[in-house]
Amino acid sequence: MLLNKKKIINIVLILGFCLVTEPSQVSAENDVADSKQYLLGTGDMVRIQVYDEQDLYLETRVSDTGTISYPFLGELAVKGISLAKLEALITSRLKGDYLINPKVSIDMIEYRQFYVNGEIESAGGFPYQPGLTVRKAISIAGGFKERASKDKIYIIHDDSTTSEAIKVTLDHAVRPGDIITVEQSFF
Repeated sequence: MLLNKKKIINIVLILGFCLVTEPSQVSAENDVADSKQYLLGTGDMVRIQVYDEQDLYLETRVSDTGTISYPFLGELAVKGISLAKLEALITSRLKGDYLINPKVSIDMIEYRQFYVNGEIESAGGFPYQPGLTVRKAISIAGGFKERASKDKIYIIHDDSTTSEAIKVTLDHAVRPGDIITVEQSFF
């Protein structure tokens, strides 16, 4: 009888431990899933590797036309697709004609730039970093000028079909290719 109680206590402790650790694991998995769902665009740089195939290793930047040139496969249209979809595309195109069972791995090396202009110290393009907010982007660009309005900040998302500027706060998320404009304050 005593052994059964010990087993029950151990099971309860193990289940409790699993419940405590599960949310952080889910969060970490979601972060990985989010990076795999990132959509490629002009200026992004990727690394493509095929296990045991040195000739198929490539580090390349997405061209202005949204393509990359890959050995044996030629020009591939990659703008607007995720890393996971590109991985599947290259795997399917290599399988059969070139390799029996290719193991393709694709990583982001460098995201495309975001841009900041208006009433900030150093207007221009800057390397994107995951987790970037408008506040951080303005800091990277040297901060606000004296006459900058902290309430009149606009952003045009790179993937916007209308290219319409939307008003944002300092805590708004910035994506690669976005254009941030800080207006002047009149008072």
